[in-house]
Amino acid sequence: MPINTHDSGFYDGFSREVAIPAKFIVSLIIMWAIFFPVNAAETLAVANSTIIASFSGWYVYLVAFMVVICAVLALYPGTGSLRIGAPGEAAEFSRFSWFSMLFGAGIGIGMLTYSTGEPLAHFVTNPDIIRGTVASASPEAVGSAFKWTFLHWGFGAWCTYALVGLAIGYVSHRRGLPLTIRSSLVPLFGKGMSGLAGHLVDVVAVVATVLGVAVTMGLGVQQFVAGLYRISQSSGSGDWLMVPGSDGVLTASAAAIVLALIVLVGASTLSALSGVGRGIKWLSNINMVLSFALLTLFAVLGAGLYGLKLLGVGIWDYLISLPANSLTLFSSDGSEAGEALVQWQLDWSVFYWAWWIAFAPFVGMFIARISRGRTIREYILGVALVPSLMCFVWMALAGGTAIQLELSGAAGGQILGTGISDQLYATLAVLLSPNAALIASTLVVVLLMTYLITSVDSAILIVNTINGAGEEEGRRRYHVVFWGVALAFVVGSMLILGGIEAIRITMIIGALPFSVVLTLMCVSIIKALVFDLIRKRHGVPTTAEACADWHSERAQG
Repeated sequence: MPINTHDSGFYDGFSREVAIPAKFIVSLIIMWAIFFPVNAAETLAVANSTIIASFSGWYVYLVAFMVVICAVLALYPGTGSLRIGAPGEAAEFSRFSWFSMLFGAGIGIGMLTYSTGEPLAHFVTNPDIIRGTVASASPEAVGSAFKWTFLHWGFGAWCTYALVGLAIGYVSHRRGLPLTIRSSLVPLFGKGMSGLAGHLVDVVAVVATVLGVAVTMGLGVQQFVAGLYRISQSSGSGDWLMVPGSDGVLTASAAAIVLALIVLVGASTLSALSGVGRGIKWLSNINMVLSFALLTLFAVLGAGLYGLKLLGVGIWDYLISLPANSLTLFSSDGSEAGEALVQWQLDWSVFYWAWWIAFAPFVGMFIARISRGRTIREYILGVALVPSLMCFVWMALAGGTAIQLELSGAAGGQILGTGISDQLYATLAVLLSPNAALIASTLVVVLLMTYLITSVDSAILIVNTINGAGEEEGRRRYHVVFWGVALAFVVGSMLILGGIEAIRITMIIGALPFSVVLTLMCVSIIKALVFDLIRKRHGVPTTAEACADWHSERAQG
């Protein structure tokens, strides 16, 4: 599948048919938010109440479909034994480094923000509470809080990533196709992916990646600033970092957002220039060590046995309710409770499913890049189970600690009463002495910074790989800088325009085109695997190298 790339000048090694339209669309979004903020805010508000609500069912059922397909491919002996690469090929990275990179680039930032924030939110309001089954902020509400939290951070997210990574990695490492999004559709459309249709697929993937990463960066920047504010308050400085929002809760100031983006995106851009084998791997290993240190703090000084109990009960409740909750689409019956259920699903489940879909080109391509040599069974189980379990442990220990402090009265509403970006720091402030809380908050800020750098670093690498027709050596310094600056402007302009809500709405809309591509990717990888199993049964080669040898032998014979 030849992809036309330029062989000189500014776009040397890049597909101009992909890079230029993608840059144009992202630049339009930035200029729209900066120069027409009133129109942008009004348009996003209308989109939030019309477009998003209209496509909520599509997101819900598509993610449920991803989970089913992953389970079938992993458990069916024929497909599970196929390898992403040549038969017998060894994995490029150790399992520890592999899991570290999966976790760091996939969900690390969001998990830090939501590890306390989401269990607390569902502790106050979730579908069971809205229906009147349990009372809000009561001991009985704890179980349902974690059931819904695990739904959003479990198999739905990671099976979406796994399928995108498998669809790309299988045809790239096994059939010698370029490591880019369009390659995943070659089993369906053949050489047609070399032309306009392939360019369109890659442009859609780049835009979705930028918007998906923008949500992650937006959450991370807000929490990063909140942490700096907590730390600076110990010396009586840093008041300019946070300002009261429209709801009275402190939020990051415009100056703090700009400064944080300059520091974080600058470091990410420098890291991206070193490539996946150096910068990302090194930072991912640091992330994993710091994450375990923070997790140990919550396990020993925080919820401890209570958190482990929440983990066990939460996983059980999640698994037995997974089919029903994955396929439930709330509809309004005109009652107050019905409207509340619909709004809750739009604010939480639909947001998450769109986020994971928008994030999937980035994480999927990254996973495809680092997963060569693994069998499909090992790959899917590793991608879907291990990170999901890590998220569950995090949520149970960190979120369980916050809820326990509120239930016992020790927090006195200090955790529930603050913004989601500050709730992790508020939990540490209640749990520890002032000096210890300062040290722990500093650890969170450092961890957050490395997660942000890793994610943006990876995103820049992936965007340039797509623009370079799957060739990493097509990367050029000025293109790395452009995408780093573009990400900073998207995040900064949207946060200043309307906070994380503005980025959230833009991302959900931007994820729609890629959700169509994602559906086609699922059909394509199923076709590729089925045909390879048929070829294998008849003794026909199924890898590019084996086919070349087979044709050579036939020519000589």
